[in-house]
Amino acid sequence: MDADPFEKLPPGGLALYGYWRSSSSYRVRIALNLKGLDYDYRPVHLVRNGGEQNLARFREMNPLGLVPVLVHGDQVIVQSLAICEYLDDAFSAQALLPADAAGKARVRGIAQSITSEIQPLNNLAVMQYLEHQMGQSTDAINTWMGHWLRRGFTAVEAWLTADATGRFCHGDRPGLADCFLVPQVYNAHRFSCDLQPYPNIQRINELCLQLPAFQNAVPENQPDAP
Repeated sequence: MDADPFEKLPPGGLALYGYWRSSSSYRVRIALNLKGLDYDYRPVHLVRNGGEQNLARFREMNPLGLVPVLVHGDQVIVQSLAICEYLDDAFSAQALLPADAAGKARVRGIAQSITSEIQPLNNLAVMQYLEHQMGQSTDAINTWMGHWLRRGFTAVEAWLTADATGRFCHGDRPGLADCFLVPQVYNAHRFSCDLQPYPNIQRINELCLQLPAFQNAVPENQPDAP
């Protein structure tokens, strides 16, 4: 972390504690950008010195020791889905969720399928456990990653064939589901997952990455990227 990363925010200020390559942090950066919100980015290096997420002061904010963490004034919010929905409730600009109940449920279903069924099985802690505790090789770990990506993306691709999909995951404006899809596609590329069976996922990802809100959230464009 940089010097004094826990400096108190001014009233109403926003700070995001994240890591450049964390897909969960990536989601929140997209959401903040889509809503046009200014925020203080506070990097948490997940590998250096045993992982800065293990510092006592960070654990006070999130006992799980995970990024992202959003601080809004005196409020501390953890978990990317909760953070994105908090931002949508707290700031009216460009809604991330549709107005109707069925639309909300569809978008949440896509987002939760990514955040619950794919990403947790592909995250850094799992990779480290497979390598260090289970003694698995790089090839074996990549096979593990690919299996869970394919399983999840097959379901997401099926949902994206629905009429409600539009240009983006739901309709013709980017929203919550797109915030979750794009970082997972980034991870798929990172682990050399074949995306040819998922034309809708590829199309939406490419369209999103043409937009400044998504471009500015790309991991390599973050101040803590190497």
